[in-house]
Amino acid sequence: MQARRERTDMASQGPLSGVRILELMGIGPAPFCGMLLADLGADVVVVDRVQRNKDDFHLESSSITNRNKRIIRLDLKSPEGIETLLELATHSDALIEGMRPGVMERLGIGPEVLLERNPKLVFGRMTGWGQGGPLAHAAGHDLNYLALSGALWYSGQPGEPPLSPPSVIGDVGGGALYLAVGLLSAIMHVRNGGQGQVVDAAIVDGSAHMLSLLLDLKAIGQFVNERGKSILDGPHWYSTYRCADGEYISIGALEPKFYEELLRRLDLEDDPDFANHYDASCWPELKYRLSKLFAQHSREHWRDLLEGSDACFAPVLNVDEAASNDHMAARGIYIKDQRGCLQPAPAPRFSVTQTTIPTFGRSAQTSEILEHWRDSH
Repeated sequence: MQARRERTDMASQGPLSGVRILELMGIGPAPFCGMLLADLGADVVVVDRVQRNKDDFHLESSSITNRNKRIIRLDLKSPEGIETLLELATHSDALIEGMRPGVMERLGIGPEVLLERNPKLVFGRMTGWGQGGPLAHAAGHDLNYLALSGALWYSGQPGEPPLSPPSVIGDVGGGALYLAVGLLSAIMHVRNGGQGQVVDAAIVDGSAHMLSLLLDLKAIGQFVNERGKSILDGPHWYSTYRCADGEYISIGALEPKFYEELLRRLDLEDDPDFANHYDASCWPELKYRLSKLFAQHSREHWRDLLEGSDACFAPVLNVDEAASNDHMAARGIYIKDQRGCLQPAPAPRFSVTQTTIPTFGRSAQTSEILEHWRDSH
C-alpha cells in the first residue's frame, strides 16, 4: 500500500495527473516522450524485456529518460506476457512503442488487437521513417532522418559537411515532441467522446514540419539552397565567433534596431562598411572583419561588453558552464540528481500544477500496477 500511495502522490503533482501511459522499453525519442509525460505528472509504466538481445542499447533505471517512471519486466514472447500487457493496455490511456513497423503486429499486440480490447486507447508509434513509404522498414538514426527531410541541409558552413547537434533536432524535436503532442491531442479527443486511434509519429515528418519558418523565408526569397547565402546562415550579424581564449560567442542582431545597438557597443556605428545591414554582398567581408575583432579579446571581455544588452548576444557554453550561468541557475534549468549528475529540470512550467520532481525510475511489481490501475480505472 505504501508503494501505491507514494506513486499516487508523485503523479498528482503535474497537469497530467491521472493519465496512464504504458511504454515499451526502447531508446531515443520514445523514452524521451515518456519522460516528458512523466515529468508532467502522468503515471508512466515501462515494460522492459526479460531477456535482451546482444545488440540492445539498454538504458538503466537511473537513465534520465526513465525518471519518474515505474519499470516492470514481461516476456512478450510468451502467452502469459502478452496477456499481461493486454490487460495493462486495457487500463491505459495511451501506449508508446518505438519498434520497426510490423514488429508489434507479429508479437500479437498491434493496434487492431489492443484497440479491440480498449477502444479508447491511444496507440503511439515512434519511428524515423514512418509506418509507410519505401523506407519504412529500413534501419536509420537521427542524422539519416534529418538528411532526408531537408532539416540537415542548412546546418553547416559553406564548403563544409552539414553538422547537427546529435539527437536534438531529430530524435527530440521532430520525434519525441511531436509524439507527445499527438498523444495528448488524441487523449483529449477520447475525453471529448471520441474513439481511440493510432498516432504515427515519424521523425522525417516532424523535422520537415519544423522547417515551416524557414520555408516562409524561402517563399519570399530570403532562404536559398546554398549554405551561407541566406538571412539566418550568411550575415555577419547572425553568427558565432571564436575569441582570443579559444571560446565562442553568438551574435543574432537580426532586426535593424538590434544591429544598431551591436554596432554602437563595438564602436562601429560610424563605419560606412557596416551601414548596409541586409546587403548580402557585404556579408563575407564583414563577417571576416568581425571575426578578427572578436578574436582580439576573451569571451569574458565580450560578455562584459554585450551580455544583457539588445545586441542579441550570448556566450556559447557547454552544459556544465550553462548549469552555473547566472540566468540558467536563477531559473533552476539544470539540477543534480541523486548521483550528483547533471540533468535538466522538467519543462515547461505551470503556475498551478507543478511538474514532478525528477527521481530515478524504479522497479515495480506488475501485480501492484494492475491492482492500482483496476481500482482507479
